[in-house]
Amino acid sequence: MSELLVPHYPQITGVHPPMDFPDYRSTALRHPTQPLQVLPQRLTEITGPLLGESRVGPTDHDLTVQHDGEPFGQRIIVRGRVLDTRGTPIPHTLIEIWQANASGRYRHIGDNWPAPLDPNFTGVGRTMTDAQGNYEFLTVKPGAYPWKNHDNAWRPAHIHFSLFGRAFTQRLVTQMYFPDDPLFSQDPIFNSVRDVAARERMIATFNLAETKPEWALAFDFDIVLRGPDASVFEEEDDDD
Repeated sequence: MSELLVPHYPQITGVHPPMDFPDYRSTALRHPTQPLQVLPQRLTEITGPLLGESRVGPTDHDLTVQHDGEPFGQRIIVRGRVLDTRGTPIPHTLIEIWQANASGRYRHIGDNWPAPLDPNFTGVGRTMTDAQGNYEFLTVKPGAYPWKNHDNAWRPAHIHFSLFGRAFTQRLVTQMYFPDDPLFSQDPIFNSVRDVAARERMIATFNLAETKPEWALAFDFDIVLRGPDASVFEEEDDDD
């Protein structure tokens, strides 16, 4: 049996945030203190379990119809493409999102700040890219929320994105922000990405042409997996 060759993609310096960023206080406890060790991937980790269309329900991409009533807040359409280094679309990629509701509160046992929970909003969705690498979600714009990183700390409105490759072991996580958010300047997670151009790639673009009249605003957010225009990816357990 011939040796299994696993591709290696060098990380672009300065794009991804450092694992230890003092302004983002909890990284002091979470970042590795020993050199990272590369573990070889085996055939099982690369090929299974397989992902596919059968794992996605017909309304999983629409976070506004998952309950009996409609959620509160501004409806938004989030759409874009998943691309490789050369700008080639990546088809059949599983994308999952999670977010706070319009009041800035997650449906999570650990979120107990006094903003109302919305009984008609779970804040979780998923979809597959089509043959041209396109995806689309219908949801509501998340609200800002306070956290205790520093004095009067508030997180800008954002949506978490998780992309899977051909198996659950191949996962990338990033965040999408909204244009002109007044909280960018004081958010250490956003500013842990030191490259200005890379930070800009985490901000969606408002798209008036795709906005649905009297229904929903539209935002574009392309995700590039590698190369000089790569999106910024983070640690999987970073849920802030």
